[in-house]
Amino acid sequence: MDFFNFCNEGIVEEKINKEQEACTLDGAVDRHGRPAIRERSGTWIAGILILVNQGLATLAFFGVGVNLVLFLTRVLGQNNAEAANNVSKWTGTVYMFSLLGAFLSDSYWGRYKTCAIFQAIFVIGLVSLSVSTYAFLLKPSGCGDDKTPCGSHSKIHITLFYLSIYLIALGNGGYQPNIATFGADQFDEEDPKEGISKIAFFSYFYLALNLGSLFSNTILGYFEDEGMWTLGFWASAASATVALVLFLVGTPRYRHFKPSGNPLARFCQVVVAATRKWKVQMTPGDEDLFEVDVNEKSKSGARKIFHSQSFKFLNRAAAITSNDYIDEENDASNINPWRLCTVTQVEEVKCILRLLPIWLCTILYSVIFTQMASLFVEQGAAMKTNISRFHIPPASMSSFEILSVAAFIFIYRRVVDPLVARLRKTKSKGLTELQRMGIGLVIAIAAMVSTGVVEIFRLKYAKKECRNCESASSMSIFWQIPQYVLIGASEVFMYVGQLEFFNGQAPDGLKSFGSALCMTSISLGNYVSSLLVTIVMKISTRDDMPGWIPGNLNKGHLDRFYFLLAALTAADLLVYIICARWYKYIKFEERSCRGQHNIITTLQADLRV
Repeated sequence: MDFFNFCNEGIVEEKINKEQEACTLDGAVDRHGRPAIRERSGTWIAGILILVNQGLATLAFFGVGVNLVLFLTRVLGQNNAEAANNVSKWTGTVYMFSLLGAFLSDSYWGRYKTCAIFQAIFVIGLVSLSVSTYAFLLKPSGCGDDKTPCGSHSKIHITLFYLSIYLIALGNGGYQPNIATFGADQFDEEDPKEGISKIAFFSYFYLALNLGSLFSNTILGYFEDEGMWTLGFWASAASATVALVLFLVGTPRYRHFKPSGNPLARFCQVVVAATRKWKVQMTPGDEDLFEVDVNEKSKSGARKIFHSQSFKFLNRAAAITSNDYIDEENDASNINPWRLCTVTQVEEVKCILRLLPIWLCTILYSVIFTQMASLFVEQGAAMKTNISRFHIPPASMSSFEILSVAAFIFIYRRVVDPLVARLRKTKSKGLTELQRMGIGLVIAIAAMVSTGVVEIFRLKYAKKECRNCESASSMSIFWQIPQYVLIGASEVFMYVGQLEFFNGQAPDGLKSFGSALCMTSISLGNYVSSLLVTIVMKISTRDDMPGWIPGNLNKGHLDRFYFLLAALTAADLLVYIICARWYKYIKFEERSCRGQHNIITTLQADLRV
């Protein structure tokens, strides 16, 4: 019998070693909840499917969004101010829905299910928009271009239109923060090779996003500008449908992480528990704080977070007292979660509090980023836009920004990052995420200065009384290229750095929330930009002065607004440097032990059978 047990144990040990080599070390599971096998799941096979999915979904989204203001004015008959206001509300709502998607993903559904559901909503919204546009809104037939306005519409048809575009906002907003994180989940950060691929994924993800928008801004934008709205919307619906099908095709290959429950409840428990114990005397060095067993923590799929010294008041939530247990048995299963929290739970709250100052510093950058879709276009429209008989749409100049993003992603990954790593004599990445975001702010300042200088020269060659003539200035629109290139370069450092930073620094149960922070930064940038323009116009407008940004830019001083943005961003950069120096990186436990524990538990169960 002893010999049999010895042999059996040897077989088990050999099987464990084989499985350990095959399984990922980051705690990922397959769609059946079993430990993910490295060779059969994730990596670039799943990653490429997700990148293509992102490119097609972005194409579909911007196929609607890029010319929505024109649709509202030409088809629905709204004036410029009303249409611009409605587009701003819609755009802001898209990014606010990202918080809903992140919450559902991190709390209950998981990233795969959340992505699939919201993509289906996205497709439904696009199909509904295409059908309603063709059947009800483009009346009389052939209307909707810059020469033939459409007739009036019933309230039912208008309501159906708004229902459609807000379904699109809900679907895209809920999907976006999760697909980036889900793509990163396909790479095991505990494996050296896959860890490098995970970092590279965020760059390629942002590249896929820009390539999708490039097609929308050029090809689809041209068709819609010519009044072929139905074609443009159906092309977007088809693109979103293909994106969803490709996403579902990869289902057997994906790696997953289990949702960890409602983060709002965990956050509130820490605050309440710490407040209840504000009189409790803490031991020197904050010793004897409560934490669950490593094996218990591993069952939820989340790593322990090591104790830190920041926000010391919150440490009281993990201080053990006699009143923390529901009954007299001082057992971990009997604790009152509103009186006693684990160290990891306390550190989750600290992590969010540390991230907020960094996140707030990115909002002003988003103000600069939003100018591409508004003031950059208006500035371009007031320049010489013709080459011989060919007209260059001012909005199409954003193609140079997209090409800049593609070029600088390659330059950074192949040249800058390896060079910095070699100079620092490190084998890992060169610049940290915080350093890259700082560089992004510096380049954004340079972009605003460049834009302001271009505007000074545009005014120098402007026709003062010209507002709607073909070229309000004899200066070529191609002088805008440097500002678009600089904005594209800054995005590579700022937005890609943001994705990596918030994904890496967010607790395991809040990864999608980290990605949602990037999107809400863009959303608030839209709102702050609108507020800033309103304030500037109110202050700068006088009886004899039309303000800095009047309807006729030749009578205004748009250059001063650009220089104001440069000055505000420079001040923001100083605050950001202080916050970045203050920031303390989160420290997780090693994950490899947990992977071994999961494998051993599974094999033991198999042997019993």
